[in-house]
Amino acid sequence: MPNTPSVLPETDVETLAQRMAAEPDTLQLIDVREPHEVEVASVPNFVNLPLSQFPAWSGNIHAQFDPEAETIVMCHLGMRSAQMCQWLLGQGFTNVKNLTGGIDAYSRKIDSTVPLY
Repeated sequence: MPNTPSVLPETDVETLAQRMAAEPDTLQLIDVREPHEVEVASVPNFVNLPLSQFPAWSGNIHAQFDPEAETIVMCHLGMRSAQMCQWLLGQGFTNVKNLTGGIDAYSRKIDSTVPLY
């Protein structure tokens, strides 16, 4: 059984913004917030996979995403995305990162037009 790291790999919003500007096609971006949260605030190119709808999308995860591509997961503050990262690692994804501070940090530090909630 493979060793799963006890500490999840993370990335910060500054690094995400740089990567999205420089090489957006190399990233897989997943937002695990609820649809009503995405309506309030969102970041372009993130695919919304709400944790509450896990049964609806979990069976297709390998068809929708490349398990070896860099995958960044976002939520509001970073807790739900951490859960998703752990699950993805358990599904054989090898390059998963939790977005530290979530969309809240993105709004505060990168793009103030993204609403806080």
